[in-house]
Order: sequence, then structure tokens, then C-alpha cells
Amino acid sequence: MLPGDLKPEHFRLYPPVARKLAVENIRAIRRLPPSFLPSLLREIIEYDYKFPAERTAISKELANLGTVSDAEVEDLFREFSKIKLSSQLESFDWVNSPGQFVEQLSEHLWTTHQLDQFRIAATDYGEHLTRVVEPEPLPIPRLGISVVGRDVGSFDGLLFRKLRPHGTFFNRINPENGLNLLLEAVAARGRRHPIPYAHWYIDGGEPANYDSSLTGISYAALEPTRAALIAKIHSEIERPGMGPEALRSIMAQLPPSSLGMAGDDEILQRFQLKLLTEASGTQIFSTTYAQWAAREALRRAQPLTLLVRFASRQRQKAMNELLTVKAEQPEVDELGSLIDADMSAYYNWLNQQRLQGAEKSCFLAWFEGHASVLAIGPTIPRGAESGSEADLGKVLSWLV
Repeated sequence: MLPGDLKPEHFRLYPPVARKLAVENIRAIRRLPPSFLPSLLREIIEYDYKFPAERTAISKELANLGTVSDAEVEDLFREFSKIKLSSQLESFDWVNSPGQFVEQLSEHLWTTHQLDQFRIAATDYGEHLTRVVEPEPLPIPRLGISVVGRDVGSFDGLLFRKLRPHGTFFNRINPENGLNLLLEAVAARGRRHPIPYAHWYIDGGEPANYDSSLTGISYAALEPTRAALIAKIHSEIERPGMGPEALRSIMAQLPPSSLGMAGDDEILQRFQLKLLTEASGTQIFSTTYAQWAAREALRRAQPLTLLVRFASRQRQKAMNELLTVKAEQPEVDELGSLIDADMSAYYNWLNQQRLQGAEKSCFLAWFEGHASVLAIGPTIPRGAESGSEADLGKVLSWLV
């Protein structure tokens, strides 16, 4: 079937809001080339479970596609139309399984040496969207916070090496009650601007008490889900002929209920499920979980406020041993976890800088329980070091 043959009934298996969106925009969808359309349908079919920022982006993209003329569509997607698909892809059920189609398309593009052509076409289209789709104004500048080094008594190395050129390193900050000060500060932002999924607290271990104004997730809270997933992986890899590609497809299709996840917020459930089934290492390393959760929250939810607290991860072992569910507590690596978290804090800042309003955004990194703090913001000197005595609340007041 070609895109031009699409009818409203072809979307009958979509979730209700996604189905309504696809049917309302079917005229625009019909005009898109088969090498591009499944990528858009992959986003539409998940629309019911996406964050508000993602929904806004999809709706604006469809609105734009609905306003351009046939000639403009032909010009905009000319390079996509030149992509040659295999007969297997042409006969694939790309309407109901667009994600699987895109996976197979990637392999096809690679083997037929069309990957560069597709990448150029996708880049050009992305730049077009950037030009024509106006971003929503931010009510407040973004604030990112990374808390590293939980349980580490001392560290002689140089922390925040990659962040220091971009802000000021404070070496005499009073750490007393520091985490509570940070949590209260981000909660206050959430209460002043009560926007769904705009204010996050991600913890790589057991979370502290936090305000209901925050969207909170943690590695510790997902322990039953992680155990169920590892058991599922074990049962699948023991089947004859099971390879990594097939296993990945099985993981991608798991519903939250299959791993015992429950609750009223299905959007957040599915977000956490994707963290465990689509990333590498999030199931077994708390630092990897916290880093990936922060990355995906910034990419997808685009929060105004994000506090990420890293915890100690288990030591590196052979993968088969790491993926074995054991009753005893794993051996932890505090210093290795601190090094992981230090680099992750830098990645968190980089990912925040990729979002709208980067020039006004603020960032703070703190060595938990210690006097070391790195602050970045429009009013903070770059590449500086300060011996000013203050607490974390005061440092935040200098930022925002």
C-alpha cells in the first residue's frame, strides 16, 4: 500500500487520540513519500503516551504539512522520494508497525548505500521545521542541577573539569542540609509554574522526600520492574535462534503491565519502561540509569527544572553475571560512580544547552556532602574560582 491509498479505517488500531490526530490530518499524510511517512507515524502512534512538549511538536509539524501546497510538498520531500525501498519494505505493514519498519529501513539504507542520502534529506527537513515552526516562549529560564558523589567520603581528583570553563567553581560552600535546600528550590519553581512534566527529580538510588509538584522517578523504585525485565531477557535468550535484533524487537513491544508496572500515569510508566528496554546498562547500573533518564527527559519532556542525583553503582563484572538476578546486595564502587557522575553532569549540561532558551539557562553541580559546587549562568563569571562562603540556597539565588 502507498501513502496515497490511506483511508481513515487504516488507523483503527491506533490509540484513541493518535487515531483522531491521524484521521484529521490524513490529507497531509497521504502526500508524504513512503521512505519518510513511517517515521512520522512512529511518533503519531505513540501520541497518547507522549509528553506535552512532544505532542506540541507533532501537532505543529502536521499543521505545517497541511498548509503547504502539493508543489511545495514535492520540493520539500524530493530527496526522500529518491530513496529506493526493497519489495519487503514495500509490503511491510508500516501503518500499524511503523517503529519496526524504521528499524528495517535503517538496515536497508546501510546495505544499499543510501544512508548518507537519507541523512541529508532528514537534515534538510529538520532545518525546514526549525525555520517555520515557532517555539513556545518559556515562562522561566531552565534550571539544571546534578548532585554527584553520594557516599564518597573524600576525593583528591579535580571535579567538574569539563564544566569549569563555563562557570564558577566554589570551594567553600556549606553543605549542611544541601539536598533539602535544592529540593525545596526546585519544588518552589514547580509550585509557581504548575506545568505537567515541567519539573523533574531523578534519583539514581533511594529518593529523598520530594514535593508533589515534581515529576519523580528513581532507580530504587524500579527494582521489581528491573528484576522482572532481567528474568524476561533470560527466558528469551535461552530460546533457540534468538539474536540481539529479535530480542530488541520483543523488548520494544512490552507493555508496562507485563513487568508489573502499575499506576495512573501511563505516560510516565511508558517513559520509564523505555528507559529500561531501549537503553544499554540502565537495568544494572544506577549511574547509567540516572544519566539516560536525564537525557531522555531533556530530549522528550524538555523540562524547565531538572534535578538529577547520582548514587553508587555496582562494580563492573562479566555481563552474564551482571544480568543474573541475585538475592545478595551487589558490591558497590563509590569512586567509580563519582567519576561516572562527574562526566554525566557535563552531559546533562550539554543536553540542556541544546534546548530552547539555552542562552538564559542555569546549571549547578554539587559534590554531595562537600563544599565543592560549580555554577553556570548568564550572570556567573566563566572559568573562575571563588572562596565565597555561602550555602547552596544562596548559590541558587545568584543563579536564578
